[in-house]
Amino acid sequence: MVRSMTAFSRQQVSGIFGSLVLELRSVNQRFLDINFRMPEELRSLEPRLRTAISERLSRGKVELSLRYQPPEAGQDELTLDMELVRRISEASREVDRILYDHAPINSLEILRWPGVLQASKVDQDILFTAVSVLLDTSLDELIASREREGEKLAAVIEQRCAAMAAIVEQLRVKMPEIITAWREKLKARLEQVAVEVDSERLEQEIVLLANKTDVDEELDRLSIHIEEVRRVLSDDQPIGRRLDFLMQELNREVNTLGSKSVHLDSTRASVDMKVLIEQMREQVQNIE
Repeated sequence: MVRSMTAFSRQQVSGIFGSLVLELRSVNQRFLDINFRMPEELRSLEPRLRTAISERLSRGKVELSLRYQPPEAGQDELTLDMELVRRISEASREVDRILYDHAPINSLEILRWPGVLQASKVDQDILFTAVSVLLDTSLDELIASREREGEKLAAVIEQRCAAMAAIVEQLRVKMPEIITAWREKLKARLEQVAVEVDSERLEQEIVLLANKTDVDEELDRLSIHIEEVRRVLSDDQPIGRRLDFLMQELNREVNTLGSKSVHLDSTRASVDMKVLIEQMREQVQNIE
């Protein structure tokens, strides 16, 4: 299954722990690069989140953004810090002994004191479990999006492979005709300059030049590489690096083909295939 590296996913959930919003973005990258944007109270989750992402993705620059909103005031039970209340009361009595005209402190004033009235703390295990479930759902969506985009990329690459295969076969059929025409052209030029050349020596030179311009091996290797690209496209493993290597091999064979060209048709075929390879290479850069 071909996967693109460009995708986006957004998931959110609410519960007794508050509300969470998790976003995953991924773009092209040669290797897997994971970055986090998350509140400090959840920063301890980063190693586990990194492991979870690494187990399911192999390439791409991935950004995880996590936003957390604790439960609103009034939704949770309130607790009193009785030790703090006791210390405030004792301090108030000490002050009362010094003041000439003091006013008694009341309970409402103590309740307003910072830290006296507290909301119960969110269960961290419940919160961490919610984040983990949210990440799994986001990864499912992200991978599904990558696969849909990957199918489109595979179709584009298959079209280019078919076009290249057609050019290779056309050129293979034409090569005997091209070599014959090249040989006749060479003889005609020698006749024009009225150079007397030993016929046997001439044939030997023609054979040597023909060997240097023989492209059967290049055409065979091009066919093999094209079929390998098609095979790799159906592989279930990450294939981006393998495809990138095959693009280099295809380009190498086409360059050799162009350097051996002795006819406009083979030169045009080489140029056309280089264009197709470049188009495939651009798409391959976005495949996991």
